[in-house]
This record gives sequence, structure tokens and C-alpha cells, in this order.
Amino acid sequence: MASVMRNLGDDEETSSEDGSEEEVEEEVVDEESDLEAEDPLEPTTPSRRKRKQDDDDLPVANTNIIVETAFDAYFKHHSTRARTSTNVFSSLVPPLTAEEYAEAIESASKAPSLEPIQPSILTDSSRELLFARFLRELAEGFNLLMYGFGSKRRVLNKFATQYCSKHGHVVIANGFQPEFTLKDLLASIEHIPGILDTDLTSTTPETQSKRIYDFFAASGPKRPLYLIIHNIDAAPLRAPKAKSCLALLALNPRIHLVASVDHINAPLLFSASEASARKPDADAPPPSVPRRGFAWLWHDLTTLEPYDFELAFVDRTSPAGAHGGGPRKKTDALAAQGAGAATITETAALHVLASVTQKAKKLFALIGSKQLESIKESGLEGAGDRDLQQFGIGYDILFTVARDDFIATNDTAMRSLLGEFRDHGLVVSAQGTAGAGEVLWIPLRKERLVAVLASLNQEDGSGS
Repeated sequence: MASVMRNLGDDEETSSEDGSEEEVEEEVVDEESDLEAEDPLEPTTPSRRKRKQDDDDLPVANTNIIVETAFDAYFKHHSTRARTSTNVFSSLVPPLTAEEYAEAIESASKAPSLEPIQPSILTDSSRELLFARFLRELAEGFNLLMYGFGSKRRVLNKFATQYCSKHGHVVIANGFQPEFTLKDLLASIEHIPGILDTDLTSTTPETQSKRIYDFFAASGPKRPLYLIIHNIDAAPLRAPKAKSCLALLALNPRIHLVASVDHINAPLLFSASEASARKPDADAPPPSVPRRGFAWLWHDLTTLEPYDFELAFVDRTSPAGAHGGGPRKKTDALAAQGAGAATITETAALHVLASVTQKAKKLFALIGSKQLESIKESGLEGAGDRDLQQFGIGYDILFTVARDDFIATNDTAMRSLLGEFRDHGLVVSAQGTAGAGEVLWIPLRKERLVAVLASLNQEDGSGS
């Protein structure tokens, strides 16, 4: 009996052990299923299971999306093409007429709160001491580079005419002029007697500068050369070839260079070795391979004077005119950019119209009247100052109306009349959108166009 009870107890223990094993297996299966439900791309941590119980009520996100890293975002951003807005400030501000500009400058000069400020360096006593110091530094083998706010042209010209001309030859170069080239500078230097006696193997600027260098480096009594360059940081002199030729002349012991800069990044034009180079002794024999550099001494020459002469070649009545990047572009080239076409003044338009035929004047009046009608119908009269192309007239429509009015009977005559205005920028054209063909318009603000057309009507009335 005891053995039977023992066997029964063993069976109960065995069954209890089997039950516990089954529960353990169920828990392991549940854990494995939980692990499979987790994102396989993210590492599992001991705290993740605990957080998962708290986040059961949250919506489940798509676990198959690859997260974009900062590197991916960087290359994605730089792979796209940069877009530049055409809505620039210079196109939003209409230019002033010559009369408006002169009136504004005159009223500003008479304002009591705008009294001119003259730095102490420009007084007669200070200027004499300053010029004497300049001559001494040039004689010691340095070249002078002037920086600071304001035009330095008058001060340097006085230094050249009143002091340098008493000690040697003087050549002044206006680097700020858009037509200025290095060949002009070298040709002016070659006007010094004796330089042209040496023959040249070629007429390149490098060969010309080498001949000038050899002439002043040769032994014998010679008057030195004082080279005054206004705006050595100008575009024509920033080219590597021009800079190399100037570096050759600047280290000649008998050539003294005095230059000015106005660009904020002008110091980046000269390397440390070029700026710190030193000239050889004037009595020493010239080296077989001349060194190149500038041997600069920097001087703060703040004058606060206006850049009237430097900006004489640009249109100061418009922000787009004072670009300083060379000669003014033709209006037709700007007209190819559509709404970015440059506008002209009322005075310039009247001068052009005074030299054309009567039919050309009628064609201009026709284009102007159609343009004014388009501006009036659109109700966007303020926008007419910025985007005049949208108020232009198609060439086909213009030719039909001109033919009905007996202004131009064929396409050749029409193109001939338009050519007079296109050459002077009085009428510009561009291709219309969506295959609309050629569109023509007059680059004049509404009030100025009205005034020009009124002048034409008065001439017709007086002529009749």
C-alpha cells in the first residue's frame, strides 16, 4: 500500500514538473514572438521590453522606413540646383531721371544736418608732413598702398604733381575706368625718353614690362619713375598676367609704386611673400632673374570724399547702374532676360525720337499707346514699373495695326523702323510665353511714357 502511495506521489510530482515545463515553454514562445514583432533594424535593449508595455496604446509606425541621416540630407540638398530669385532690389527700384537726381543731390547738399566732414589728415600742415613721409619711405625701397573710406584720387594726384614730379618721371593710371588696360599703362611708361630705343622680340605685356624693368635697372644716372595707380584692385589689374607684370616693375629699385584700393577683399590679392618682398640695392648689379613682389607699406588714407570722378562712367540714378563691372551693357542684351530689361530716361527717349523719321515716330506712338492701354486694363499700374514685358504687344498684332495705318506695308519696312529704336534701346523685345511669339515693349515708366507721347503729339500739332 505504501508503495502504491509513493508511486502516486511520484506521478503527481512528474505531472507538476511537466506542467511547469509547459508554462516555461509558453513564456519563451511569447518572448520570441514579442522579439519578432520588434523592429529588426533597431537594437533591442533591456529597457525596450519595459517601454513596450507602456506604449501598447500608441499607434504602431511603419517599421520598414529607413531613417534619413544628416549625411543623406546634406548630399540631397546639394544635389539640387540652386535657384536665384529674379526679384532683385535693383529691378524693383525705378531709376531717377537726370533732373530728379540733380535735384535730390542739390537738396541733400544744402541740408544743414549734412555738413561735410574733413579729416585732419587733409589739412595743409598735415598733408605736407604726410607727403614728406611718403617720399622718405619710397626712397627707402618701399611701395605705398593706400586704403580707407573716401576717394583718394585728389590727394594722390597732388602728391604726384607737387612732390614726385620734382624728383623723377610720373605716370598716373586710372584703373577704375572700364576701358583701362595694362597695355595703356605700359604704353604711357614707354613715352619716357630712352625706353623705346631697345627693340622688342614681341609686343606682349610681359615683354614690354621686361624692357621697362631693364631700362631702369641699368647702371647710370637716371631719374626714377613714380607710378601712381588709382584702384590697383580694379578688374583689369586683378588678372594674373597684369599682376605679374606689376610685381616685376614694383621691385625695381628705381620704380616707386603708389597705389590705392577700395575693395574690402583687396588684401587677398597679394600673398605674404609678395607683400613682404624687398627691393635690391639701386647701386648693386641687377640680378639675372628679377624677383617679383610689391614691398607694400599700408597707409590709412581716409578722406570721406565722394567718388564723383570714379563713378562718372556709370548711371548713378539707378542701383543697377553702379555695378562697377566694366562698361555698361547694351539694353538689348538686358532685354533678352525679359522683365530684367533696363529702363531709359525720358530725355534720352526724346533725343532718339528727334532724329528718326515721321513714320518711325508714328510707330513708337502706336507701341506706346497699346502699352498704356494694356497697363490700364490690367489694373496693375504699380507693377508696370517693374515688369513691362507683361504689357508688351505681339509683333504680329503690331504689324497688322501698322499696316492698316499705312506705317509699314511689309515686314522689311517694319523691321527697318524697329531697328532704329532697338539700336538705341528705346524698344526691346523678347520671346513670349507658351509660343506667343515675339513681344515688344518700351522700357519707360508709365508717367514718363505719357510725357514722351504728349511731346510727340505737341510736335504733330505744331507741325500741322
